[in-house]
Amino acid sequence: MNEETRLSTLTFTAWADAFSREEIDRIVAYGDSLMPERLQLMGADRKPQAADRLRITHTAWIEPNADTKWLFDRMQGVAQSLNDQTYQYDLRGFSENFQYTVYHGSEGGHYDWHVDHGPLAVPRKLSMTVQLTDPSEYQGCELQFCAGGDIEIAPRERGTVVAFPSYVLHRVTPVISGTRRSLVVWTTGPKFR
Repeated sequence: MNEETRLSTLTFTAWADAFSREEIDRIVAYGDSLMPERLQLMGADRKPQAADRLRITHTAWIEPNADTKWLFDRMQGVAQSLNDQTYQYDLRGFSENFQYTVYHGSEGGHYDWHVDHGPLAVPRKLSMTVQLTDPSEYQGCELQFCAGGDIEIAPRERGTVVAFPSYVLHRVTPVISGTRRSLVVWTTGPKFR
């Protein structure tokens, strides 16, 4: 990774142009072919209105197969490179499928403040988002992080990978117009000590 393409802040690291235009087009075509559906949050105490306050997205799950092996291999390399240069966590790979996420302006798509780290069978350690949409195609829908009371905004350029520890508080603000697509990936490993 070139130093010019890397940005590190208190809460995240970004790698600009980690994916080419052709590769991003390939991810979007595959993700769209899966027909992303409106995500329904689970839990007996969740009412539709309460769930919509937290999150409105359409998602599909990308599984490892012959068509996606290149993507899983590439994300493994990206995760290793970003981790080696910034975090040095003990990572063991992926235990979940990749999440293809679509935020529609017509619905006010968003995901309010949350962390990716929780009571999972295999702990998530490093979260990564691949920016799939050119920022000129939507307004709003910023990936934001909260660090000590300050808000940091992730780069929006298409092809950029943003990585952050899974315990970092983050959100995606409502999309005002247009549509934003992203790929969300979690790496796992032993519990932090």
